[in-house]
Amino acid sequence: MTQIQPTTLTHIAVAMFSVSDQDAARDFYTGVLGFEVRGDERFGADGEARWLEVAPPGSTARLALNPPMGGTPGGGAIGVECTDVLAEHARLAARGDVDVDPEPMRTPGAPLMFALRDPDGNSVWVVEATAAG
Repeated sequence: MTQIQPTTLTHIAVAMFSVSDQDAARDFYTGVLGFEVRGDERFGADGEARWLEVAPPGSTARLALNPPMGGTPGGGAIGVECTDVLAEHARLAARGDVDVDPEPMRTPGAPLMFALRDPDGNSVWVVEATAAG
């Protein structure tokens, strides 16, 4: 019998979205959602690749915005916590340039939430922060 070793994994740190244009994605996440750039580095033999990370201010988890690797951009989803889902929904809907759900969802047993889509079709679920969270 092999003995199973305990994990050394500690927490989710980086989620990744594939995007068609890293600069446009950076502008969307910083300009529309208010995220901050956490890292923007070139790598590879000739600096042909780029690692770009953004995150909400104060968040320990980050979102990497990467070119597609063998596919098309979009199709990912993340959830972000929010202290005032109704106000954030109203703010984003009033812009007129964000693909946002018509109204937040109220489902018994689940927090208040709504989704928006970035220009590549990745979904960001804005979820009411829980008292424990």
